[in-house]
Amino acid sequence: MFSLEALCGDMMKNRTILLEPLTEEAFSPFGELIETGTTIPTLINEGRCERFSDLASLRFEGGRAGISLFQAELRSLPHTLTMMERHPLGSQCFIPMGQSEYLVVVAEDDSGRPSTPRAFWANSSQSINIKQNTWHGVLTPIKGSGLFAVVDRIGAGNNLEEYWLKEAYQIVE
Repeated sequence: MFSLEALCGDMMKNRTILLEPLTEEAFSPFGELIETGTTIPTLINEGRCERFSDLASLRFEGGRAGISLFQAELRSLPHTLTMMERHPLGSQCFIPMGQSEYLVVVAEDDSGRPSTPRAFWANSSQSINIKQNTWHGVLTPIKGSGLFAVVDRIGAGNNLEEYWLKEAYQIVE
């Protein structure tokens, strides 16, 4: 015999996502992790600056690359995930400014909707480039200023698809 309490507890457990550390290997199915230390730098500017080149592959269809600033509200954990989005016409790169730490929530496609999401904790020195047409959560800063530089596609056409989840997920540490 099943108890309602046990059943609800199991359902909540299945809708809980544990945060993972953001690593190149774990994030590679969804995009590129951008950080120093992944390539050998070139010394420039009279030998006083290290340049880490070509760390992400930007992709845009029928538009151009644009740089925007996003000022996002700080959130807290546990975080309730209710919606995911994707951009069918281009990749999207997030670069934290002002020492922002943030959540990166991504999912593979499952017949036109997101599969079970994964959640990563990005520190303030990690940027990400989300692949074109990859489901992801909205910009979710947890610490810092919430200010991000975003490089993405600018142009005509619908480059945003949203999917509202029938049941929310709770993201926890």
